[in-house]
Amino acid sequence: MPRHTRYQGAIVRDHHLLLIRHQHHDDGRTYWLVPGGGIEPGESEEDCVRRELREETGLEVQIERLLVDEAALPGGIYRWMKTYLCSVLSGEAHPGYEPEEEAAAVYAIVEVRWFDLRAPQDWFALLNSDPITAPLVRQIRAALGYAGQVENPHRETP
Repeated sequence: MPRHTRYQGAIVRDHHLLLIRHQHHDDGRTYWLVPGGGIEPGESEEDCVRRELREETGLEVQIERLLVDEAALPGGIYRWMKTYLCSVLSGEAHPGYEPEEEAAAVYAIVEVRWFDLRAPQDWFALLNSDPITAPLVRQIRAALGYAGQVENPHRETP
């Protein structure tokens, strides 16, 4: 069933963006996503993002600001996407769960990974073929001032 807006959180820590990897039960297909999902009745946008990130990553986050607000690609579940910049308040990132039974029957969250925003050459191979996540990550990088930045060869992984 189509939904109007997907609320998601770009969790950034020490120049790294956290993504989650979904794996489909039937065929093993996997893909990376910015964590997020749909709003529940009576929930604010910010509360939705905090809840989704807690469920999917185990992290408690602080919402910093709206980063990307745009129409979703045609043919998907959502018609609109809102991506909020978030910072970690507490917790350690780990693969969370999908509370919606219909979705949990289709896929599981199997991995979380921090991607260095300063070094896209290290991770674009994992994302470049993805028509949803790759453009969004490029937008996030640009909105945060990383696009065109010279990569730092002495970076540290969180």
